[in-house]
Amino acid sequence: DTLWDLAIAEVEKRKNPDNDGVKPGDTWEKSILFMGNKNGGKTTIILRCLEREESPKPTLALEYTFGRRARRHNMPKDVAHFWELGGGTSLAELIRIPITSHNISSFAVVLVLDLSKPNELWTTMESLLQVTRNHVNKILTKLEKTNPEVAAEIKQRMWSDLQRDHPDYALVDPFPIPLVIIGSKYDIFHEFDSEMRKIISKTLRFVSHYYGASLVFTSKSEALLLKARALINHLAFGYDKSKSVSVDPSKPLFIPAGLDSMSQIGPPPASDSDLGKMRANTPLELWKKVFERTFPPK
Repeated sequence: DTLWDLAIAEVEKRKNPDNDGVKPGDTWEKSILFMGNKNGGKTTIILRCLEREESPKPTLALEYTFGRRARRHNMPKDVAHFWELGGGTSLAELIRIPITSHNISSFAVVLVLDLSKPNELWTTMESLLQVTRNHVNKILTKLEKTNPEVAAEIKQRMWSDLQRDHPDYALVDPFPIPLVIIGSKYDIFHEFDSEMRKIISKTLRFVSHYYGASLVFTSKSEALLLKARALINHLAFGYDKSKSVSVDPSKPLFIPAGLDSMSQIGPPPASDSDLGKMRANTPLELWKKVFERTFPPK
């Protein structure tokens, strides 16, 4: 865009304020942090979201790029800031750089887990989500003192995908900011033994539902990347949220936040006598024990 185009767009915008919650003169601005397994496919997903044709290079530490979209002709473009954490879990402390008290209310996290490496799956997920949650909670504690309205709004939004009459309302612990969990390399995962696939799928469904997250399985296939892109573009640019759900264990999972339930997921995949012997303080801990019995962490 030339400076002249931008000036014309600005004048148009002041003449025709639009009504979708963004005041004239405002642009929609969101930030998303991608994190997950090393070489898990994060960069590929970001490039597809931004419709860039370049080939992905390894991400060394923390990388930044952005995308812009116009909601209508002659409208200023909305901006989405895309951050990517490289190095798997080794650089988790860098999470503090992109997530700040200034952008926390417009921030979301995309956790990319490599389905072809189930022995790394739980450890990667647990350590990255823990570091992120601790950092976000510190920011929220400060905001409660300095800007209680924003803090209250974020807390209210945590529960927005789960209606109060949802049977699992008391059983879940939503992540403090929007979260999408992507299971990548579905093409390799699809070749696994069906029992292994079932354990991984059920566990990820439980974890996603427990954290109030959306879940999607993806691979290099264009159709699956488009599904992941739809979830991410909803967070980045406010595009309509998909209502379609796929829970068939023989197909790639696609479950937007709030559309699953404990009764549909079922108990952890172990016999009643085995479950009885496992000592766990929370449902999450029980699922972890069952999962790591089949896939001990490396």
